[in-house]
Amino acid sequence: MDITIVTGLSGSGKSMALKHFEDMDFFCIDNMPPQLVVDLIRVLSQGEVTEETPGGDVRVALVMDTRNPHFVERLSPVLEQLQDIHVPVRILFLESSDAALISRYNQSRRDHPMAGNYSLAEAIRLEREQLAPVKALATDIVNTSDLSSIQMRERLLDLFGHTHKGGQMTIYIQSFGFKYGIPPDSHMLLDLRFMPNPFYIAELKLLSGLDQPVIEYLEQFSEVHRFVELQEELLRFSVPLYVREGKQRLNIGVGCTGGRHRSVMVSERLADFLRKLGYRVILLHRDLGSDTRLRKIREIEEQGADS
Repeated sequence: MDITIVTGLSGSGKSMALKHFEDMDFFCIDNMPPQLVVDLIRVLSQGEVTEETPGGDVRVALVMDTRNPHFVERLSPVLEQLQDIHVPVRILFLESSDAALISRYNQSRRDHPMAGNYSLAEAIRLEREQLAPVKALATDIVNTSDLSSIQMRERLLDLFGHTHKGGQMTIYIQSFGFKYGIPPDSHMLLDLRFMPNPFYIAELKLLSGLDQPVIEYLEQFSEVHRFVELQEELLRFSVPLYVREGKQRLNIGVGCTGGRHRSVMVSERLADFLRKLGYRVILLHRDLGSDTRLRKIREIEEQGADS
């Protein structure tokens, strides 16, 4: 188990950071009391926490800050406990300039947790002093004064993204038949109904875009080659930009009339192309077996062959 403690000045972006940790498959908890961390590890590991069993492969991000009045004094003993049971811990400390913090509080119209009888500027100063021992323990310090949400995400990916499953967003490619409806969650939609249809070739009708005779039939048409090349060029250009903008999932719908021949073949090609570029791809042929007429014809033919 890996523990990342996210802390820092109020208003420096801890809540935003926690959302990015969630996108990186961390188990996240906000406003976690330090004294409960070992108990949490025990629960997540479903057993006793010892030097030999320090919690498995779960990655945890915990926000701890001055909302807990005993946070600073209780953090060091907890870190010693985690060290004793060999649980790796990183401390991410977020800070910002006074001007940035004041601007954010003025815009949000929320009170600083240490304001009380102090002005906002004085509360920021007091908290900065109080958190100085925590900052000294930090393994990573990020100044968020001029960081947008996207820039913060990129910074956290640089620091923690090496443990992210797949390393980047998931691309979900789904072949389908327009006669059965368009996938409602598609971000990109490709219509292949301009291509010659193998359905009208008797020896190809019962096959699919996974079968070599169908693939060879479609490959003889220059427009099929050119279309696939253009889509690969578009994806090579656009997918890194989707990643840059923080998109976690890209759904691509590839459709033909029945979702059995053309869309299946092209979906396979695009999936192979994207995997070679290093992206995580999930491929589904939604309507491959949807045409009941074809199933009945196949059953009749198989029965005739058996007799």
